[in-house]
Amino acid sequence: MSENTLGAFMEEELVSQPDVWQRAVQQARAEDLLPADGKRIAVIGCGTSWFMAQSYAAARESAGKGVTDAFAASEAFLNSNSADRQYDAVVAITRSGTTTEVLEILAELQGIVPTVAIIGDTTSPIIELADAVIGLQYADERSVVQTRFATTALVYLLTSLDIDVQQAIDDARDAVSAPVPQELLDAEQFTFLGTGWTVGLAHEAGLKMREAVQGWTESYPAMEYRHGPISIAAPGRVTWLFGAQPEGLDADMAVTGALYIHTDKHPLAELARVHKVTLERARVRGLNPDLPRNLTRSVILDASA
Repeated sequence: MSENTLGAFMEEELVSQPDVWQRAVQQARAEDLLPADGKRIAVIGCGTSWFMAQSYAAARESAGKGVTDAFAASEAFLNSNSADRQYDAVVAITRSGTTTEVLEILAELQGIVPTVAIIGDTTSPIIELADAVIGLQYADERSVVQTRFATTALVYLLTSLDIDVQQAIDDARDAVSAPVPQELLDAEQFTFLGTGWTVGLAHEAGLKMREAVQGWTESYPAMEYRHGPISIAAPGRVTWLFGAQPEGLDADMAVTGALYIHTDKHPLAELARVHKVTLERARVRGLNPDLPRNLTRSVILDASA
């Protein structure tokens, strides 16, 4: 398999993001399927979807739309008797609609708490469990390593909060087509940082690099970085910040010798740029992100095991 053939699905999908995001904006404006403003909600997902849930939860609370908690589906405290754990609705994000932990939660909540599923595969079993379904089938993917479904789901969710993502769409057109500098292809290690709603993006960027490149990658809230993790910053390594920069971080990074990336581009476009960097780093290492080691498109657990 040639280098350019590796990750062919991932390339097609990540490059399509600006156009697909535009479609999601239009869909979000035309639909009214998410919990109303003021409702207390939980958002669940696994892996990439959990990180998008984190971003949405932070953005929704910051927008004053209501209490919003994000959980990994395997660790979601949704059945507690505590008044603090009573939710008006639960939103589940899942590309495949077959993830065991998500399906189990929705089955438990049927008839008890209203649920909304945001999915890529609209033929999946989840449509029988959720009270409402937001279908993003045009963003579904063949590559195991997710790119456009996750970001499209988040674009839909941000749009539902009346957050304008046009800059993200415009900036992403350059991000997905720009050549990848050699220093990013050769870098030994990456750390991704975020603040507020972009902390989820930082975690997702780190996951992409681990999945596709099998590389040493870390991610943190930006204000936590100087509480220890900055100690690994060094020449040949990269620290990449999404969103607002904590005061003085650039000066602290300058003395480490690491490459520090922080731009005025929209954070979602920067995540799309990470997708491109990840793909090219995988290719030069002879790895295929469409079929990464030890991973499948969906984690379906065998109850009999």
